[in-house]
Amino acid sequence: MKITSIGADISDNDTSCSMELIRSLEASIPGLLDAGAEGAALTNITGDDVVISAFVPDDKLETVNRAIVEILRDSSESLGDLEGISDEPDGAGEGISYAEAVIRQDRYPDAVILAFDTYGGEDFVADVANSAIEAARGMGGVTDVSDEIAPGVREIPGVGYVSDKTDDPVVVATIEDIESVGVAAGAMIGAALGHKNVYLVKRGSPSYVIPGSVIVSATAFLNGNLIDLAVPFEERTRILRV
Repeated sequence: MKITSIGADISDNDTSCSMELIRSLEASIPGLLDAGAEGAALTNITGDDVVISAFVPDDKLETVNRAIVEILRDSSESLGDLEGISDEPDGAGEGISYAEAVIRQDRYPDAVILAFDTYGGEDFVADVANSAIEAARGMGGVTDVSDEIAPGVREIPGVGYVSDKTDDPVVVATIEDIESVGVAAGAMIGAALGHKNVYLVKRGSPSYVIPGSVIVSATAFLNGNLIDLAVPFEERTRILRV
């Protein structure tokens, strides 16, 4: 089994997602179960970007990926990133973001998902995302981590090709046991925030930051349940006064 996460900017503005768009996406999510997913959710809403994630058997990956893109297309206020998808590598443009990771068969399907948004396509966002990937890779309690953001055209199974101009990456790590969620998420969030001009935001927050910055949302997708990790991490990082 795998988790698949697909992100896209389909909002009609550059800073936020409307409640109408969010409601439309959430109403369509149950259709992914009909396509073969074992669990699915609108996991991340980051500025004007959304991420739909699903737990899928390996043989249903392409079918579910196509169904996710169809939901994004049907609900879109602006085709945006969807226009960058191509059937051939030569036609690939700035398109949707994609991440997948393996889940051990004898474990509950649990994952940590980070999604990034830029206002002006800040190119250092790839370094930020890759730092989060490197932080999670090889950690105890982590099963698998999505591929690093690399130059070149990328093939998304069942969907097509997108170019490396895609500037709102998604990162996924699958987790061995529930006690490891906080450890893995803490390492990933800390690695991202260690870069200058990177800010952790709550799910659904607009990208009200000075251009030149990157925002990141972090969610735990636990056996079908969703937790916005910005909320507990905000509390955990409060400095206690003597």
